[in-house]
Amino acid sequence: MFDIGLTNFNPQSPSFFVMLITALFSFFLSSLIAVTYKLTTKSIYRKNHFLQSLILIGIVAATILQAIGESVAIGLGIIGALSIIRFRTSFIDPRNITFIFASLGSGVACGVMGYGIALTGTMVFCLGANILRFSPMSNNHELIGELKLRVPMGEEIQDIIEQKLKKHCRHFDLERLRSVISKKSNELQEGDKTPIIANSDKEKILEFVYLISLKDSTTLTALEGNLSNIDGLENLRLEFQNRTTKL
Repeated sequence: MFDIGLTNFNPQSPSFFVMLITALFSFFLSSLIAVTYKLTTKSIYRKNHFLQSLILIGIVAATILQAIGESVAIGLGIIGALSIIRFRTSFIDPRNITFIFASLGSGVACGVMGYGIALTGTMVFCLGANILRFSPMSNNHELIGELKLRVPMGEEIQDIIEQKLKKHCRHFDLERLRSVISKKSNELQEGDKTPIIANSDKEKILEFVYLISLKDSTTLTALEGNLSNIDGLENLRLEFQNRTTKL
C-alpha cells in the first residue's frame, strides 16, 4: 500500500516511510531545542505548554513543507489557508521568539529533506545557547530599581544627582521629570490653642524618577546615604523589581 523506499523520493507524492522519518526526526530535533530552552532559561515563567509548543511546531512545519513539495499552487493555497488564522499571542521576551524560530527552522529543513542541515543547525544552536548560559549576558536576575526623589529647583541639581548615581549605579536612565509647586505654611502658636496659619509660600520643586541598576560593589544603604546629603531632599523612594525586556 505504501512505498517504503526512502531513496526513491518523489516530492509530488512522498512515501509513507519518508513522511514518518521526517516527522520523527523533526520531533527529535524540536525536543532537543525544548530541552535546551528549559536548561538555559533562568526565568520562573517556564510554562509547560510553551515547551510543548516548541516541540510540536517543528512537526507542523515539516508536515506543511512535505505537503507543498514542489507545487507552487499548493504553497499558495496553504498560505491563503493560514492567513485565516489570527495569531494574537504576544511574546515579551525576545529570547522565546528565537527558540520558536529555531524549532520552525529545524522543521522546515526536515520538510525539504535537508536532514544534515537540520541536525547541524540544531546542534550549533543548542551549543550556542549553552555557551551563552555561562556568559555574563545570561544574567537576567538583575533587579531594576525605580528611584524617585524631590528636590528644590536649581540649575545644577540634575548634575549633582547623576554624579552621585554614577558612583553606585552600573546604568541609570531618567524616566520622568516633573515640576511640582509645593506650599510651605508658616504656623503661629498661641499657647495651647490650635495652630493658626499665618501665611503660605509657594516653592517650585523638581520630581525625578530614574531607572537604575546597582553595581556589584555597592549596597542600597550606601546609595541612600549618598543621596540623603542633597540639600532639600524629600520623598526619597527606592523600589526594585525584575522588569521585562522591552523592544
